[in-house]
Amino acid sequence: MSFIEAIILGLVQGLTEFLPISSSAHLRIVGEILPSATDPGATFTAITQIGTEAAVIIYFWKDITRIIGRWFRHWRASENIPKNDPDVRLGWLVIIGTIPIVLLGFFAQEYIRSVFRSLWLVAIVLIVFGLLLWAADWWGRRTREMREMTYRDGILVGLAQMLALIPGVSRSGATTSAGLALGYTRPAAARFAFLLAIPAVFGSGFYELYHGVTCDPAVETCVEVYGPLETLIATVVAFGVGWAVIAFLMAYISKRSFLPFVIYRLALGGVLLVLLSMGVIEAI
Repeated sequence: MSFIEAIILGLVQGLTEFLPISSSAHLRIVGEILPSATDPGATFTAITQIGTEAAVIIYFWKDITRIIGRWFRHWRASENIPKNDPDVRLGWLVIIGTIPIVLLGFFAQEYIRSVFRSLWLVAIVLIVFGLLLWAADWWGRRTREMREMTYRDGILVGLAQMLALIPGVSRSGATTSAGLALGYTRPAAARFAFLLAIPAVFGSGFYELYHGVTCDPAVETCVEVYGPLETLIATVVAFGVGWAVIAFLMAYISKRSFLPFVIYRLALGGVLLVLLSMGVIEAI
C-alpha cells in the first residue's frame, strides 16, 4: 500500500508543483485522506520537488545554459559582455532572489516542520493568496518581458518566494503574482518564477535528503512516513508528470488568465475550512 500511496503523492506533486495552487498543500491534504492518513512531512515534500525541478531544467535548458554561460563569460574582459546585459542581470537576479528564502528556510526550520503545516493555516492562505493572484492578474499591466527584469523587481519576486515555505501559498503562485503586479506578462512572470525556484528547490531538496539520511533517532525526532524506495518512486513520477504540466501551463497562460486556478484555490480552501470546523479532519 505504501508504494501505491507514493505513486499517488508523486502524481499530486507533479500535477500541482507548477500550477499556482500549492503542491505542498495538496501533499499535506492528500496525505490525510490516503489509507495511512498522515502528513507525508516536510522531508518527503522537499525531496519529491527535486523531481519536478529536474523537469524545469530540461524544459528551460536553452534559457538556463544561455544565462549561465553569459554570466560566467561577462567576467572575462576579452568577451566584452556588459554588466547590464539582460542574461547577466538575470543570472544575478536568480542568485540575489534566492537569498531571502534560503535565510528564512534555515532559521525557520522549527516552524516549517510544525506550525506552518497546520491545515487551518493552509486553508486560510489558499484563499488569501488566491485572491492576491486574482488581483495581480486582473490589475497588472502585463506589458514587460522577462529580459526587462530589474534588480528591484527581481528582489521583490525573491521576497515573495519566501512565502512559499508555508504550504498553501504556492511558490509559483507567490512569485508569479509578484511578477504580474510589477507589470510583467503572464509567460514572463511564470518563466522567471521557474528559473528563480531552481536553486531554492534543489537546495531544500538535497538538504532534506541529507537530513533524512543522517537523522539520529537517539538525539532528534526522525519522521519517516515513507522509506527511501517509496520516496524515490514518488520523485520519479513527479518528474514525468511535472514536465507535461510545465508544457501545458506555458501554452495555457499565453492566451488565458489565472482565474480558473483562483476559483479552485478558493473552493479548496473553503472546503478545507468546513471539514476542519466539523472535525472531519485534524489540523495537525
